[in-house]
Amino acid sequence: MAVQKLPLAKALNESLRKALETDPKVLIMGLDVGKLGGVFRITDGLQKDFGEDRVIDTPLAESGIVGTAIGLALRGYRPVVEIQFDGFVFPAYDQIVSQLAKMRARSLGTVKMPIVIRIPYGGGIGAVEHHSESPESLFAHVAGLKVVTPANSNDAYWMLQQAIQSDDPVIFFEPKRRYWDKGEVDTEAIPGELHKARVARQGTDLTLLAYGPMVKTCLEAAEAAAEEGKSVEVVDLRSISPLDFDTIQASVEKTGRLVVVHEAPVFFGSGAEIAARITERCFYHLEAPVLRVGGYHAPYPPARLEEEYLPGLDRVLDAVDRSLAY
Repeated sequence: MAVQKLPLAKALNESLRKALETDPKVLIMGLDVGKLGGVFRITDGLQKDFGEDRVIDTPLAESGIVGTAIGLALRGYRPVVEIQFDGFVFPAYDQIVSQLAKMRARSLGTVKMPIVIRIPYGGGIGAVEHHSESPESLFAHVAGLKVVTPANSNDAYWMLQQAIQSDDPVIFFEPKRRYWDKGEVDTEAIPGELHKARVARQGTDLTLLAYGPMVKTCLEAAEAAAEEGKSVEVVDLRSISPLDFDTIQASVEKTGRLVVVHEAPVFFGSGAEIAARITERCFYHLEAPVLRVGGYHAPYPPARLEEEYLPGLDRVLDAVDRSLAY
């Protein structure tokens, strides 16, 4: 088996390389993705090996980048677009919502939109606003888009492959503060369906549900809780839209308690939808209200304050204790 230990960023690089080798219709586009290799070096070396017609340095114009990708998709290509930082996607939001998300339905399914939009997201790297935000719920709310995010190197490699192979548009959120975390990557064994959640740790007393950068935090919280005799199950959502409610429900029916954790603000966040659906589905199994831990309903703070803003181990463990106290 081809198993190697790679940082999440390198796993994405290897995944893009594999996609370019496998399908001549795959293109990579974005600001500084070519000669520089991207601001996080995710596309490092790809333009050198595949040429400027396959890995394309674009002007600084996100709306134009995504609009061009839509035109290329209509002509049979599979563009992979890089948005340099989360907060830079909004000039392209009109193209994504008004065109990309609707083209398939508008054509009664006859037109494919195989576009992946890669967005590094979340905080924890000491950057300013527009470089540290978590706008995933804004995209999950839009019908016609698929929204996914890996939490480890193996998922990063395979989920990007699966997203590129999809005939529907996929918003691919990359947890930038986990770029340098190493994990095993098996390049021969697909870990599962793109939109299937994964039980990352078994437990019986409470379910911690997270995605992207907060999965590692929740695993650390479960480890800390175990030292106090509490058995916490951790579920990695992986896909934000569509949501795998069956896996979540099965876990909650086992544990009777659910805490949802994400970096994005709790207000109108994805955790709210999950809490509502699980309350509907599991009302008679719940031993406590579904609790949510997330960012505050405020603009992202200056870097020196971000550790106060981001949900960390203490806030997750506090929610675990409050849920178990019911």
